[in-house]
Amino acid sequence: MAMHLPSRILLLLTACVFTCTYISNAATDNAAPSGSFSFKDNFDLTGAEDHFSTSPDGQVWYLSLDKKAGCGFQTRDRYRFGWFSMKLKLVGGDSAGVVTAYYMCSDLGAAPDRDELDFEFLGNRTGEPYTIQTNVYKGGVGNREMRHQLWFDPTEDFHTYSILWNNHQIAFFVDRVPIRVYKNNGKPNNFFPSDKPMYMLSSIWNADDWATRGGLEKTNWTHAPFVSSYKDFNADGCKWEDPYPKCVSTTGENWWDQYEAWALTDSQQEDSKWVWRNLVIYDYCKDYERFPKLPEECNL
Repeated sequence: MAMHLPSRILLLLTACVFTCTYISNAATDNAAPSGSFSFKDNFDLTGAEDHFSTSPDGQVWYLSLDKKAGCGFQTRDRYRFGWFSMKLKLVGGDSAGVVTAYYMCSDLGAAPDRDELDFEFLGNRTGEPYTIQTNVYKGGVGNREMRHQLWFDPTEDFHTYSILWNNHQIAFFVDRVPIRVYKNNGKPNNFFPSDKPMYMLSSIWNADDWATRGGLEKTNWTHAPFVSSYKDFNADGCKWEDPYPKCVSTTGENWWDQYEAWALTDSQQEDSKWVWRNLVIYDYCKDYERFPKLPEECNL
């Protein structure tokens, strides 16, 4: 069930979405043309192969979870900076305990010193809104969670989830609306991941020890298999090559590395303020019980 918001809020959001002036002209047309990023050319499967399937034309991918196993995929290439985007339709019905993860990570084996940028979609009991959790890891240290609710039902149709990553900011977008911005302070620090190239990955897995109401709601396996759906992957970024990739610079064609992409535009800032007022349900930078002394990045 979609989250019920006051009509004036829905009207405001609709106006914001259709009137935003985005980071650059290049960014407004970032969705990959149909078929331009095929699964077989760009990804390897992880997990049980019999839990993966595609539409007849190969343009929609399905990952399924049952009590036996889950499934996932990962890009063959690593990237350092760029715009990374995918359309997802999440598990419908009673999905409590189920997590669909869509993220970037510097190490496929979740190394202790990994860098990571996370979208995690936390399942629900029927009728309850989905929760999006985002997180940022630097050198294996995370604990930088934010949680949001959505202004739509993410199980009814595909919606676009994107990450903009450069040396100045990491911005998480939902349908072009920035729901979270994570800034660099421009100085040596232990909180902003910028040096390690990352893979793009997704998976569906059972996390009923924590995902829904802190683990109180367990996965109901009678509803399995749980299926998440994907299409239109796009990576407009710099493929990693040793040594340092030449395509990352402050001049040239890479809009995601240019001055205009170092911060949100004025209209995006308005959207971000709307999100903060209406959709944020947890912010680690406001959790003084957990962090009596707030992390350094919370003061930027």
